[in-house]
Amino acid sequence: MNNDESKEPLYCIGCGAEIQDTDPDSVGYTPTSAIKKGIDSGKLYCQRCFKLRHYNQIEPSRVSNDEFLKLLSKISETNSLVVYVVDVFDVDGSMIPGIQRFVGKNPIILVGNKSDLLPSSFNHNKVKDWLRQMANKNGIRPIDIELVSAKTNQSVDDLLKAISKHQKGRNVYVVGVTNVGKSTLINQIIQQSTGEKQVITTSKFPGTTLDLIKIPLEDGKELIDTPGVIHEGQMAHYLGSKDLKYVSPQKRIKPKTYQLDPGQTLFLGAIGRFDFISGERHGFTVYADNNLMIHRTKLENADEFFDKHAGELLTPPTEKDNVVELQRHEFKVTDRSDLVIEGLGWITVPKGSTVAGYAPKGVSVLIRKAMF
Repeated sequence: MNNDESKEPLYCIGCGAEIQDTDPDSVGYTPTSAIKKGIDSGKLYCQRCFKLRHYNQIEPSRVSNDEFLKLLSKISETNSLVVYVVDVFDVDGSMIPGIQRFVGKNPIILVGNKSDLLPSSFNHNKVKDWLRQMANKNGIRPIDIELVSAKTNQSVDDLLKAISKHQKGRNVYVVGVTNVGKSTLINQIIQQSTGEKQVITTSKFPGTTLDLIKIPLEDGKELIDTPGVIHEGQMAHYLGSKDLKYVSPQKRIKPKTYQLDPGQTLFLGAIGRFDFISGERHGFTVYADNNLMIHRTKLENADEFFDKHAGELLTPPTEKDNVVELQRHEFKVTDRSDLVIEGLGWITVPKGSTVAGYAPKGVSVLIRKAMF
């Protein structure tokens, strides 16, 4: 706020930014009249969070990623329990590079959020084992793994029991990259504890938590929501608001299997492409948003097909002016694997295949051990 020395600073309960009424272009700005109303109601939001909550309008964050990481690095100086939230639909895009450096020796509970999106055929115990392998590959040794759905409140009780078991009188830090549902999960925890709904700002737009948000726990310790680390390889950063729905599934994924011969291509709208270059005829299963249009064509005609139909028949994007060039990544697959286009989905590939995946430049395309 227009801080007098005698006044305690005020913080937005949506994003954690310090409230101020002097600079409309800076983080935490709130008109003076709104500050008074917020104090009286006990629900003080900055203008950015107010617009997001009530009008779904997003204003770009002016906090740099370096500042986000600097905030996170303070965790290593504490004796805390870390709850690390990843998106089971986009595990690879959820990994924070060098997270062990940020959390130090503090124990980690790994939480796979959005488990309600996984096909019903997926065995949750096997998914947990797979998650542990993925975490170990990234240098993370979690003491526990939980699968939850913050959106539906599925298994949040189990997570609370795990936190209680491992907390041992420590504060609890919740960390994760943007767009994994971290704030939604904390809102569920707050609601179960206090009955308050939608306290922390949540959005499908990346980067809506700007500072540490501290929630008192019954034992006198705190649950601390940290800013989402911006993972530049996420597909969400390359799409407009109209097209975000295609990379943020809201319903359980229904896998689609295509019998492909070598020399065939699948287009995932105009933001992803999969080429089957060589190998035996086989079924390739696509895991992506149910509304994403998938088109099959011949590899030899694929470039021409894209140039002609991207932004029209091939959507998203829904406007031809927003079409971007796709970058090619080729792989020789020796074991049954998933070809992942981060934030968009994955395609299960049989061993002995040579394939290529395409995505906008900057979006990661990789091969991993098959999830199922």
